[in-house]
Amino acid sequence: MGFTSEGIENSSSEVPREIRRLIVNGFALAPAGANVIMQLSQLGVGHGVVESRVASGSLYRHPFKRTRTTLSYIMIAGFGTIEERTALRAAVNVQHRQVRSLSTDAVRYNAFDPDLQLWVAACMYRGVLDSIAFLYGEQDAATLDEIYRFCARFATTLQVPESAWPRDRVAFERYWRRAVSTIEFDATTREYLLDLASLGFLAFPFRIVLAPVHRFVTAGFLPREFRDQLGLVWSPWREAVFAGVLKAAAAVNRVLPTPLREFPWNLTLRDAKRRIALGRPLV
Repeated sequence: MGFTSEGIENSSSEVPREIRRLIVNGFALAPAGANVIMQLSQLGVGHGVVESRVASGSLYRHPFKRTRTTLSYIMIAGFGTIEERTALRAAVNVQHRQVRSLSTDAVRYNAFDPDLQLWVAACMYRGVLDSIAFLYGEQDAATLDEIYRFCARFATTLQVPESAWPRDRVAFERYWRRAVSTIEFDATTREYLLDLASLGFLAFPFRIVLAPVHRFVTAGFLPREFRDQLGLVWSPWREAVFAGVLKAAAAVNRVLPTPLREFPWNLTLRDAKRRIALGRPLV
């Protein structure tokens, strides 16, 4: 299936203020490590990342740039204008054209595969739900429906046609259950993701200090199916500590002024918009 622009063209750039408040939050980065593991739990995505020949997009070679690119994608896909989203799609496509398996590779993959892109976007949506749940608690059905419609942009900004995004939250849950039943880690992706959970891409002093906390938070946010397959240790005691950490983070979040609460997303959005306006590289 080739590219379709229907998702970009038919989606309004306006986002309700309440939805933005729920989503644009620095603490929303807490599930990020778990979310990357979830995305790479489909072998086609996992091998596409691990074996990618695009050195400029490697987290291990360019950790700051890769992080900036990921955050920029989320913010422009979610809150950019139609023109900005189109520019973002074109920039990402340049990189994705180079991400495809060779005849000698054990796993077949293509970054333009809409099914793989749908899976990645679905994981991003689940990450949004995780962050909102621990920061703001349970939301009513109308708000959850609005969040779900918003998160379709993560898929439709690229090669996923709007019609492929499950039509509602009930349909999404059916899709999710089927997709989760097919997750798989092999030796290549397991080694990569365990190292990522331990922040192996960071320089020595930062990695040593931050890795234990990052591994713990990452394991806590992972659904059981992913955690078990990856072989991460968990227990009722760890779950209790994790719940306490989330409760404390939510309490801090409630008293932060808006600019601090939205950092680094607010800075990322301004930087991405400026790059697009000046014609500078986004990825």
